[in-house]
Amino acid sequence: MIGPPAAGKTRLGKRIARILGAPFVDTDRRIVAGHGPIAQIFSEHGEKYYRALERAEVTKALGERAVVALGGGAIIDPVTQRDLLAHRIALITVSPDAVAARILGTGRPLISGIDTWSELVASRREIYERLATRTWDTSDRPIDHIAAEIATWISEETPTDVAEEKAP
Repeated sequence: MIGPPAAGKTRLGKRIARILGAPFVDTDRRIVAGHGPIAQIFSEHGEKYYRALERAEVTKALGERAVVALGGGAIIDPVTQRDLLAHRIALITVSPDAVAARILGTGRPLISGIDTWSELVASRREIYERLATRTWDTSDRPIDHIAAEIATWISEETPTDVAEEKAP
């Protein structure tokens, strides 16, 4: 799963994994577990250092048979973009109105409020949409319904379908 910060990828991913009886991997959580809070990594080492850690976790996660949630900015890496082409990619979106309460006081390093969130999402929108196999919006639908839809989609689709959908 890919999408902007606070779209609900982690909550959704856990539910999807439970439905499918599969492991769940959140690359941001793995980074935090191994290196400390993301905001601290950004402030002490910078974004470039963080993105290198992120790239390593994405590589590892994509090699596992699991439901995977990538951090919102993981898709800016060209190698990650290329690697994602071999996978079913659910783009998880959310409206600015719905996300406002989710980002309030979260200490996300690149987001100071709804304006910076909107700018960040706009700067990545083309990449998200290009990589996505399908899109779900979490703004106002029950998360359990969305999780069930995605689990069904994953169960019904074959890897060949993914290659055909993403072919130019």
